[in-house]
Amino acid sequence: MASDLDVMRLALGLARTALSTGDVPVGAVVLGPDGSVVGEGRNRREADGDPTAHAEVLALRSAAGALGRWRLDDCTLVVTLEPCVMCAGAIVLARVPRVVFGAWDEKAGASGSQWDVLRDRRVNHRPEVVPGVLEEECGALLREFFETRR
Repeated sequence: MASDLDVMRLALGLARTALSTGDVPVGAVVLGPDGSVVGEGRNRREADGDPTAHAEVLALRSAAGALGRWRLDDCTLVVTLEPCVMCAGAIVLARVPRVVFGAWDEKAGASGSQWDVLRDRRVNHRPEVVPGVLEEECGALLREFFETRR
């Protein structure tokens, strides 16, 4: 089984491909029960003109399609940026038991920074959250992207 670091490197590769369409460089990978990649996504809001086309949502859709079910209760989601409220909600609804992320999102994060939807005791499913995997590399990619936009 691949380590969190190895899978985060895959997610970073996906994040870098988002740059080609002017999307914020965020990538996500879903591992299935055997540790193989069953879903991938990268931000595509600009590319698709879709406000819901976040890396996590696209990776969850991809995994659900590959597995033929909406319950991803035996999968792991690895994403380069802390999930936002929308993505955290999708993670909870998909019943993902483990979420690994790289950089914190101090402005819109919903997995421990601004909000903590994933571990809120009021929701019916609370995944394990592993933050900060390759945090510096994930954060540097985002900082560079936004610096070129200023």
